[in-house]
Amino acid sequence: MSVTHTEVSKTDGCAIREVLDRVGDKWSVLIVVLLGHRTHRFNELHRSIEGISQRMLTLTLRTLERDGLVKRTVHASVPPRVDYELTELGRTLLVPVQALDDWARAHRDDIRTARVTHDARVS
Repeated sequence: MSVTHTEVSKTDGCAIREVLDRVGDKWSVLIVVLLGHRTHRFNELHRSIEGISQRMLTLTLRTLERDGLVKRTVHASVPPRVDYELTELGRTLLVPVQALDDWARAHRDDIRTARVTHDARVS
């Protein structure tokens, strides 16, 4: 089956869905944005991301590391120190994520207005 601009093959659809499942969840995006600025320790990330539990942060970091987007470095010190940073592959994700962040900031008020208008209409 050939793929045109209006069709997505099953194989392409699975690949797109797989990537979007990872980078499309809110915790992954927030972590990538924070690590795009600099290396962070676990507790710095935890304090910086409102609403994320330690368990969810751990799971998300592990998945991002498994996907090759985040590098975890353990330093042999007392107490042990663990740093997280974006890999080269993870840095390539900054461009689309930053574009999404810019769009969200630019249109946040428009979306809030649309929600209020919609809710008033359906109430």
